[in-house]
Formats: sequence, C-alpha cells, structure tokens
Amino acid sequence: MTSTSTSETSDLRDEREAQAIAVEAYIYLYPLVMMDATRRQMTNVEAGQQVGFGPMNTFSHIRTFPPAEFKAVPWPNFDTLYSSAWLDLTEEPLIVSAPDTGGRYYLLPLEDMWTDVVAVPGKRTSGTDAGDFAVVPLGWQGELPTGVKRIDAPTPYVWVIGRTQTNGPDDYDAVHQVQDGFTITPLSRWGQMPQPVTATIDPTVDMTTRPVEQLNQMPAAAYFAYAAELMKHHPPHVTDWSILARMQRIGIEPGKSFDIETLDPAIKQALNDAVTAGQQAMKANVPRLGRPINGWQVNADTMGVYGNHYLKRATLAMVGVGSNPPEDAIYPLTFADADGKPLSGENDYVLHFDRHELPPVEAFWSVTVYDQEGFQVANPLNRSALGDRDALRYDPDGSLDLFIQHENPGPEREANWLPAPPGALALFMRLYAPKPEVLDGRWEPPAVLRVT
Repeated sequence: MTSTSTSETSDLRDEREAQAIAVEAYIYLYPLVMMDATRRQMTNVEAGQQVGFGPMNTFSHIRTFPPAEFKAVPWPNFDTLYSSAWLDLTEEPLIVSAPDTGGRYYLLPLEDMWTDVVAVPGKRTSGTDAGDFAVVPLGWQGELPTGVKRIDAPTPYVWVIGRTQTNGPDDYDAVHQVQDGFTITPLSRWGQMPQPVTATIDPTVDMTTRPVEQLNQMPAAAYFAYAAELMKHHPPHVTDWSILARMQRIGIEPGKSFDIETLDPAIKQALNDAVTAGQQAMKANVPRLGRPINGWQVNADTMGVYGNHYLKRATLAMVGVGSNPPEDAIYPLTFADADGKPLSGENDYVLHFDRHELPPVEAFWSVTVYDQEGFQVANPLNRSALGDRDALRYDPDGSLDLFIQHENPGPEREANWLPAPPGALALFMRLYAPKPEVLDGRWEPPAVLRVT
C-alpha cells in the first residue's frame, strides 16, 4: 500500500490494518463529535424558549417531570429535576455556584468534550452548604477569590448536567428554589451584579434531528473532518498517545485539518467503510455494557471516567451522553424475568427485597417501569417510579414487595404497585450514592419473579 496523504501516513502492512485503524478512529472520535453536535443544538436557543435549552454560560432548568407523552429522550427519571449548562472557558474561568440545599441531595457533574466527568460537586463530595467552584481552562494560572474551589477542565467547553433530588410534584417549589440558586459567573465579574446571557443563533444548526441521528447519518468525509477541527480546540487526553499514533498512520492527527480526498484510495475506502462498521460495533456492545446479575445489567465499571475503554465510551455516547461515575449513581437495567424471559405487561411480576437486601445507598433509590423503547406509559395513577421516599408498605419482617403488572393489584397492594404497559417492558433501578457493597458487587439486585 502506498500513501499520498499530506498528513504523513506511514507504513501499513495491508488494507486490513487500515480498515482496523479506521474503525478504531471512528469509535474513538464518536463521543467528541456527539458532544459538540449536542452542544450546538442545545445552546442555539434564547433563554426560556425551550425547556432545558439555552445560551452557553447560563443554567437552563427542567422544572417538572416529563409528561406521559414525552418522547424526546428515552429513560427519563422521576427522582431528580435537571439543570443544564454548557460552559465556554475560552475567555476566562467561570465560577459555578450552588446554594445551601439544607441537606437535599444534588450533584453537578462536569463533563468534558470527550464525555469524561472531571468533577462532581454535590452532597457526596463537597456537601450541601453553599459552594463556589471555579472551572478553569487548561494551563490557566491566576488568583481565585477566597473560598472558591478550583476545578481544572481538560477541554475549553464543559457540560454541567445538574440533578436535584425531587420527592414528587409536591416538592417542585422547594426544588425550584435550589435550581434558582445555581449560577455561573465569569471570574472578571465576581462580586458584581449578574448580566443576562444571550445566545448566538446559528441558522445552519439542525434543530429537529436528534444529535445521534445526525452523527449516524454523517458520511465519513464530513465526520472525520469535523472531528479533526474539534481536536484543534479540545485536545485528546494524555493517555491517548497510542490510539493517536495509530490514527496518524491513516492521516488523522490532532491539531491538523483533515481532507479525505488527499488520502490513498485504500485508506479512503477504509474510512468510508468505518462508518457502518463502527456503528455496528457500538450497537453490538450495548448488551455487554454491564455485568449480568439476576437478569439485570449492572454497569459499575469505568462509568463516567473511561480511561482507554474507547468502545464503551462511544457506546454510551450513542445510547445517551451524560453518564455519572458509579460512586454517584448506578443504574441496573433489566428486560427479563428470573427465567430469562422478556418482561411483558401480559404477566404479573414481583420484585422482592429481603429486609437485609434493600438497596444500600447513602442517598435514595427507586425502580422505574418503561416500555421496551425506554418511555413511560400513561396509567391511572400517573406513576412510573417507586422508591424509598414513597409511602411503601413493608411486610412485618421488614421485607418489601413491589408489584409490576398492568392491572391494579387491589387496595392492599396499590401503594407498592408499578403500573406496567400492556406490552414489552423494562425496569430501571436507580441507586444514588450507592454504598461500597454495591460498587464492589457484594450486593446484587434481586431477580424479577413472574407470578402469573
């Protein structure tokens, strides 16, 4: 194989090696492109015009749980309300402030443009007193105000995906007070009155197609060129040397623009083929993301901070960006009962916890029911989740049964009833601030038992 790349591609033994590197490159770069596509869409809106969207350097809040007809994002939770902000550190550090939440659980994960969580201010880490956190760009040197904690960001854009504990709709007013206390202040304006932030509207941004669909439809030439431009501003992690060395052999190099037309035809073909092959690899990896335990997928390893687990990082970016480190939250998921058969609303199920096997958490836990696509389904109780903050009925011995079924199980069991959709369904368990026995596998979620 010869090479005509202006990026100094080097010796490749055969076309199969070029194909392998091209797929690795597609997977490696996927989270970076996904994050920027998400950022461009979410920040291309003036404040207050679209729920959860708004200009950079300001918080945009989701004030209620999603209604039953909500289909924009799968697997919505009914435990917290979200507060989202995209930070632009290209001019100066930004100080993210949180109010005193009075002991209420919250977290403000800061995710870099490669989807790694840099820091998580919140109850588990910094406590619930008021706090100020200066997010500073790479290499910044300077003085910070007294009492402001420093967080170093490896990329000049950072996504803050805040979550605040919400104990049902009756709790909204209290949560809104917490959300209103989340602020972002440029360092140069610290101590001054806040200024409104306006969006820079780009009419070329596709505001209707979901970012994942935009990426998956993007041809190789556009995809790799886009990624190359992003790497000029968002440097790879220091542990990425090896994959970068391999990518350079097919013409992709951080800090340089990329043009597929300058490459050897075999490399060009490998990059074109990598789009389909890379997506196939990520989709095939979805069932392998977590450890199988009693029919559940328990994903507690390398979550939120991925190291060189590039396929896992890319797979999660495709499924939905914004994963938390396991120390903050773990989300077991199941589509099957104890016998391995698919869960269905045609059957009745029990999720039984012995007294000593209730989910061990420092914060709280819940179980949510969805259809097989990850969406809630309307039901008479308007209930999609149950957890330890609900008025559950425990057995005399301290054990707990949750009833997952389509029909109401009767007044004696209604407090513990999770109304199931009529067809295929899934269960999502959420464990916030899980204890060590969850993290190391000593605690296991019980199997879902079919009773009819």
